[in-house]
Amino acid sequence: MGKHAATIVVTLALLFSTKTTAQTPAKTSPTATTRPVSPTLKPVPAHPKLIVVIVVDQMRADYVDKFQFQWNSGLKRLLQQGAIFREAAYPYAATETCVGHATISTGALPATSGIVANAWWDRDTQKMVTCTADPNAKNSGYAGATAKGGDSAWRLNVPTFSDELRFQSGAATRVVTFSLKARSAIMLGGHKADAATWVDGGGLVTSNAFGTLPLLDDFAKTHPIKEDYGKTWTLSSPASTYKYDEKATGAVAPGGWDLSFPHPLRGKGANNDPDDAFYSQWATSPYADTYLTKAAEYAIDQLGLGKGGGIDYLGIGYSTPDYVGHAFGPRSREVQDTYVRLDKDLGELFAHLDAKVGVGNYIVALSADHGVAPVPEDMQKSGVSTGVLHMPEVQKKIEDTLRTFNYTAPAVAQIASTDLYFTTGTYDKLKADPAAMKAVLDAIRNVAGAADVYRGEELADRPATRSLLRAAESASYFPGRSGDLLIVPKPYWLSTSGPADKPRDYGTGHGTPYYYDQHVPIIFMGWGIERGEYFGAVTPADIAPTLASLCGITLGTHDGRILSEALIKKSAPAKASTTP
Repeated sequence: MGKHAATIVVTLALLFSTKTTAQTPAKTSPTATTRPVSPTLKPVPAHPKLIVVIVVDQMRADYVDKFQFQWNSGLKRLLQQGAIFREAAYPYAATETCVGHATISTGALPATSGIVANAWWDRDTQKMVTCTADPNAKNSGYAGATAKGGDSAWRLNVPTFSDELRFQSGAATRVVTFSLKARSAIMLGGHKADAATWVDGGGLVTSNAFGTLPLLDDFAKTHPIKEDYGKTWTLSSPASTYKYDEKATGAVAPGGWDLSFPHPLRGKGANNDPDDAFYSQWATSPYADTYLTKAAEYAIDQLGLGKGGGIDYLGIGYSTPDYVGHAFGPRSREVQDTYVRLDKDLGELFAHLDAKVGVGNYIVALSADHGVAPVPEDMQKSGVSTGVLHMPEVQKKIEDTLRTFNYTAPAVAQIASTDLYFTTGTYDKLKADPAAMKAVLDAIRNVAGAADVYRGEELADRPATRSLLRAAESASYFPGRSGDLLIVPKPYWLSTSGPADKPRDYGTGHGTPYYYDQHVPIIFMGWGIERGEYFGAVTPADIAPTLASLCGITLGTHDGRILSEALIKKSAPAKASTTP
């Protein structure tokens, strides 16, 4: 068919179509108002209005598969509408709360950020310091709450995503964080949050390193924690729907509780007043998660987060799952029910964000700061080698060994978690004494539960290695803060600072380079996110670079990458036709 003939055929077809359409009257309702043929769609905003970073303390990645059959709200929505990364894991050994929160918020590993543990031995002051302890800061309580000490992010050597967001976006950006723990709220909020708020004792606390918000004073007065006194934590679903025994093997319940439900929040006192035991019980119950959710919603409303001229930031560190996990272990009804309750809390939070900020106007990034090991007494059922590595025994072995080489006692200043610090001058002497050094290393390796030990100088600058353990230890190592020696427990062995002749006051822990401590979920949902499941190897250090890309800002330094596979690709503009 020729070009002109084709043009005539198309023209006749269009005319016939138009004529036919005109002869067919539209059906209208005599009472209905006329509606436009194409409804007006709200334009997609050029950038998200609010970033919500949620860190669930001690949430193992396998909880998603184990417990999701009971989820009907917020966690279920994340799985259905979000981008979930199935093989996310920390590539380092220091799987602790402060470290994980710092990694998520900065995109930097401990070897870069300097946050190597919840606490470490300070060689200058010759004492233990926490990751947020600041001698130049002063904490204060809202609504008259008592606060002690001073905390800030001054030990964090790099800016957080929220720091960069606020600096690069301008004064319109607000940064607000909440948690039960200071180290969680502060590491999420960065160096200059508008408000970083945590719980100390029975009240809300902040530091003069950050801003104070009168609205939180009002919230603390109208929502005192002691209002939960007398409540009882019971199972949310029929007992038959829970996977584990009524009493978790090897669990150590908070004072005033038995090892089985129900768990009353009444403390130990006889006068029906909240005491320290009550506040410990409260923090180890889902009521604390609900409290943080309410506080976050109050801040959203009062500050108008997501409605200002910039991109606002809200960080929430849910600490209760960690307290529950330490007490009862991962194979417990308590842990399982904690996530049933958290699912409801997150559902309420997301519904609140939908109403106040708008569906599709915010991004949620959820992850965990670390996983957790099985309770050793429970793991014994599997027949796997398990037990407890007692650090006082390690220290005694070292002291006994160095005594034979005429070293001055004590030779060990401190063992913090699995980092060993020698007294001033001792390690320098050891490095010049190969026989004594070898004897010390052999003594440590011969302690029950010890897998290996590394010298700090072997790990500096993250040397290339095919050993996964050595790579994980080097990613955790920061000169001047990390120990002289770094001890690696055997898999499924719990390290503890307690002596062997005394019972532990907790069920289990974390802080090793093994997958049960490293493997965590990463889920994004909302503006710019391509829903789906992703199975590539990623780390929580990828969260901050991804959020930075979505917000159009640059991170000064990071060890992660942009998770571009989960981002909606912008369509290229159509090319203009050049046909005459």
